[in-house]
Amino acid sequence: MSRPRTPYALCVLLLLAATAAACTTGPALENQGDVTAPPGDSEHLTIGSAGFTESELLARMYAILLGRAGYTTRIISVTNREIYEPALESGQIDVVPEYAATFADWLNARTNGADAAPVGSPDLGTTMKALRSLAAPRGLTVLDPGRAVDQNAFAVASSYAARHRLKTLGDLGRSRLPVRLAAGDECVQRPYCAPGLRKTYGIDITAVDPKGVGTTQAKQAVQSGQDQMVLTTSTDATLDDFGLVLLADDRHLQNADHLVPVVNRARAGGAGVRDALAPLGTALTTAALAAMNEQVDSWRRLPEDVARDYLRKAGLIPAG
Repeated sequence: MSRPRTPYALCVLLLLAATAAACTTGPALENQGDVTAPPGDSEHLTIGSAGFTESELLARMYAILLGRAGYTTRIISVTNREIYEPALESGQIDVVPEYAATFADWLNARTNGADAAPVGSPDLGTTMKALRSLAAPRGLTVLDPGRAVDQNAFAVASSYAARHRLKTLGDLGRSRLPVRLAAGDECVQRPYCAPGLRKTYGIDITAVDPKGVGTTQAKQAVQSGQDQMVLTTSTDATLDDFGLVLLADDRHLQNADHLVPVVNRARAGGAGVRDALAPLGTALTTAALAAMNEQVDSWRRLPEDVARDYLRKAGLIPAG
């Protein structure tokens, strides 16, 4: 659940939409990799949120940590990457939380065309190398990835897992059980969905039930036994509510979508921002992020309150 946009945020969003197509700063793409200006350290930073719960939580934690480091911050919600990424390049946004493999593939498609071969991979080091090489010519710096990962994940009913002794996707493949998969309709063709489950794990996907990724309807279909497995994400906080459990991706089919802060080098590329955000990447786990998502989505707590409580419990800001 995202918080309603303020009138100010709406005005900024309109400004970004108007300028994104016409304004891009940073090194020219023909001089890729040629970044000579020293990184900047602006006192006033704009943090972008992609508008969904997890992104809002991360933006709030960034703002709190940067505020304690002496920066003045504001948060704006821009739900469209096609708008907020050019705004990040131009300096209208200074910091955004991103996902390593997804952002690498997005920048790759923008740079080399929609048909370019993906550069994101299950290997974090390979993914980060590709991401940084694509980001640098655009005046962007990708900070170190954190421990938390938000990637595709697959869940089954707890009773089903217990009955068939399933803990991993490999277990499911070896079981030879027929599996009807609740997912988005694009799962039929996506290499990390049905085709990958068949090729990597030997899972007998008999059909894809197009109920969406991690939707209530998809989870209910697995809960009722209509489907046997659901495509969701690794930070889904509502699985227990439906009696579902994740199966481990033991052969690493999914890409390394670790959380990474991405900054505008000219305004926020210095050591101050890096040092302020680094402790969060070290502390925050996938499980902790899922628990925070649950507090906002299921308990209806405000993202700012949840973010601050986590930082206190993690010892990243003083208690009280």
